[in-house]
Amino acid sequence: MPTTSILETKMTVKLRFALILLFTLLLGLGVQAQPADKWVAAWAGSVQGPYPVGNPSAQPDLRIAFPSAETGARDQTFRLIVRPDVWGTHTRLRFSNALGTKPITFDGVFVGLQRGSSAVIAGTNQPVSFAGKASVTVPSGESVWSDPVALPFAERPDAIALVGRKLAVSFHVAGESGPMTWHAKAMNTSYVTRPGAGSQGQAEDESAFPFSTASWYFLDAVDMMAPADTRVVVAMGDSITDGTGTTINGDDRWPDVLARRLHAAYGNRVSVINAGIGGNQVVGPPMYSPQKPFPGGPSAQARVERDVIGLSGVTTVIWLEGINDFSKNGEASAEAVQAGMKEVIARLRARLPGVRLVGATVTSALGSTSAAHGHVEQNDKRRALNDFVRTSGLFDGFVDFDKMTLDAASGGMRAEFVPDSTTGSPGDKLHPNRAGHLAMGMGIDLALVVKP
Repeated sequence: MPTTSILETKMTVKLRFALILLFTLLLGLGVQAQPADKWVAAWAGSVQGPYPVGNPSAQPDLRIAFPSAETGARDQTFRLIVRPDVWGTHTRLRFSNALGTKPITFDGVFVGLQRGSSAVIAGTNQPVSFAGKASVTVPSGESVWSDPVALPFAERPDAIALVGRKLAVSFHVAGESGPMTWHAKAMNTSYVTRPGAGSQGQAEDESAFPFSTASWYFLDAVDMMAPADTRVVVAMGDSITDGTGTTINGDDRWPDVLARRLHAAYGNRVSVINAGIGGNQVVGPPMYSPQKPFPGGPSAQARVERDVIGLSGVTTVIWLEGINDFSKNGEASAEAVQAGMKEVIARLRARLPGVRLVGATVTSALGSTSAAHGHVEQNDKRRALNDFVRTSGLFDGFVDFDKMTLDAASGGMRAEFVPDSTTGSPGDKLHPNRAGHLAMGMGIDLALVVKP
């Protein structure tokens, strides 16, 4: 063979080897670049209490279901209906006894896909364990996560058939719970058995659950396993975030509207969590315990660890709060609320490096029919707080809910946002209705919340 041909052959072999090596390297880099899965918050119900201290909306009469607040639940099964904002092939549940006064044992825990009312779609109800056991005892003041649970019906988390669907989380309280940790204003219907009915969580039909409730109990977070680039947006606030005045079971609070817009843009890669509590304040009350509760729950300062920092995968926080601090139940100064906000935000930035913090201006309550709201002094403090949100530089940006809902002529809420969508009442000029929440949710710049 000529020398030239031998050299060409060697060069060809070397070139092929180099190309194979380069291809292998690129393939390896591609595999490494694919994001791993992680737990992300898919739903939350910020806890308060104990029951019945709180501000529920459209609550049925629960005297037969819970004859004694001190006794709480007695050998009963709850079937709580919650709507995850994202889906995954696996979930886990957090149960809270934060405001209880005695240990509670939960067993017979199941999670399935709601069919309607308290019925579960056949074959979807999955048993839930805790450290490999079918029951768990949660000490007072504490919470516990379940083991991961596979959801066979969510093998394709981005499937259109799962959009807007709800989970039925069932659990049995063994014995007496004592004072119940709860979230009063669910704006969503859940179900409970009669006292003494025993463990009914495995049942797929609705016959064991005669009582309905417009609140959530004990369960305060649901996670889904999702891609590592999934973003979690937490809306922290009071009743205006919690949904007073919107449509019960309508999922039309401003965080819900925002979530649907974000899903249209980013699909199943963003989760919006509602961490509102009706009546909540930034700095009040100064003390909160099962023995000394407050209808608005623990202050934002007291609850931010559990209700925001303690959630999985948080990347953005939108904070709308302050009107209750300035009510006749609060009477804080604008300076005190601003100082409270500075303290909370410093903790958020320290504990959640890289978190995006978005302030929201507080909507007007001027002229409200609520005895605690609507006075001129409250409005002056509200306006001072809004100036602080807009100009302090404390936040990465702000959402101007005040501008979106204000009637410039009266200084109060725009007339079309006043009538209550929950009960059909004339409204209180404090809580925006469904139309108001739609305007608020549609008015948010998505790029402010989730950086492209």
